[in-house]
Amino acid sequence: MTLVQTQPQHISQQQLRQALWRAANALRGPVDPADYKSYVFPVLFFKWVSDNWDFRHAEAVADFSDALTDEIEADYQAFTIPDGCHWSDVFDTVDHVGVKLGNTLLRIQEANPDSLEGVFGDVSWGNQDRLPQSALVALLNAFAGLTLNPATVNGDALGSAYEYLLREFAEASGKKAGEFFTPRHVVHLLTRILDPHPGDSVADPACGSAGMLIEAVHAVNTAGGDARTLRLYGQEINLTTSAIAKMNLYLHGLQDFQIVRGDTFREPRLLDAGALRQFDVVLANPPFSLQNWGADTWADDPWGRAFGDVPPAKSGDWAWIQHMIATMKHRTGRVGVVMPHGVLFRGGKEAVIREAIVRSNLLDAVISLPTNLFYSTSIPVCILVFRRTKRDERNGRVLFIDATTRFQPGKNQNTMTDEDIDTIEIAYRAGEDADGEGGLNLRLVDLTEIQENGFDLNVGRYLKGAAAVEANVEEALILMREAQARLAAAQATLDEKLRAAGFDA
Repeated sequence: MTLVQTQPQHISQQQLRQALWRAANALRGPVDPADYKSYVFPVLFFKWVSDNWDFRHAEAVADFSDALTDEIEADYQAFTIPDGCHWSDVFDTVDHVGVKLGNTLLRIQEANPDSLEGVFGDVSWGNQDRLPQSALVALLNAFAGLTLNPATVNGDALGSAYEYLLREFAEASGKKAGEFFTPRHVVHLLTRILDPHPGDSVADPACGSAGMLIEAVHAVNTAGGDARTLRLYGQEINLTTSAIAKMNLYLHGLQDFQIVRGDTFREPRLLDAGALRQFDVVLANPPFSLQNWGADTWADDPWGRAFGDVPPAKSGDWAWIQHMIATMKHRTGRVGVVMPHGVLFRGGKEAVIREAIVRSNLLDAVISLPTNLFYSTSIPVCILVFRRTKRDERNGRVLFIDATTRFQPGKNQNTMTDEDIDTIEIAYRAGEDADGEGGLNLRLVDLTEIQENGFDLNVGRYLKGAAAVEANVEEALILMREAQARLAAAQATLDEKLRAAGFDA
């Protein structure tokens, strides 16, 4: 296959999307659709880094001509690219293209340890059994006709194209998508409720592809503020996903952020002088009912996060909430987290934790969301909002909102429109459905009434007409069916590989 280069030109959003989709199609066959992102995004990011270096280098040459030195060049460049590691060096390679690409990406990471550590993931580019050279050449060709620099495409356009492909990959990945992608309408609602301001620190302890951090930037810009004053932080345990998060932020034109890789429970890495860093805004859509999350060490947690009790080993839901509350600033802190409905009423240790947190007067709102909004699960979900300092009229009270009717049905997932999000946000701010036409059921409830109900937060206990789930049966059945589906898919994949290897599956 011949590699074909074209001249730089201004790139439209449609051209960007077409190129990204050609890149994904280049992998069709040898690569599982769920793994497309591990190959496409690093190549896209490599092209962007290289093209931006070339653009800044041309500026430096124009400004200094023969007087240009390495020190002056460094002031122009966001990243260092070692000799022999530019796009053209890989693009012009004929034999062992994957080996050349893998070595190049590694050298770029090593040359930028503070900013690009782990950003290209852990793909074995030289393994032609996983990625034939013909597919890799086609992948490179998909980006060859694009020049990705400030003269041809801005951060908003490139970031939007990246988000587009993230969404497409999520739809192709099915249940696996929940590991890295939260539907943007859910992110939009959660961010609107927490209302980030210029100068705020914003953190996501389960940041996935960093969609919530980027939405915080959009929220500040939309409100007329300067989002460059935001300080963005994220932690993600998955290597590929943490790399996607870094690339996503860079491609959106953001530079001032910190994404760390690691286990938030066992090894929180967003620290300040040896203590957990405190943030103005903490938001997350963490994995639901996470098992083996680290309960054995939580009772003696050196960070003091075991507020009330230790969550059960088979479900880390309340551990996420405990961690997020522990990282909320003393005066300005607010937390928003997506959770399964089970956290509202499950018994045992979770009931003890729930009571302790409700008594602390930190819980501001419980918002029940429509069903089937997420790629990873169809169980009923809610948003829990916590505030370190409540408004006077909310002090000693919790706002319950039933927003389950505010959605548009879809083929695979339901969605919330901008009007749905506006309606829910306005009701949250006002504490009422202002005109009575929003289709929302909501009420401010005194903590004394919640205490009388044994600190059960089931929305149906406080709102007439809202469904009250007396037992965790629905959630358990859905989780069981989803687990059975994942097991069947894994078995089918194993059978296929066994047959390909000559075994009788």
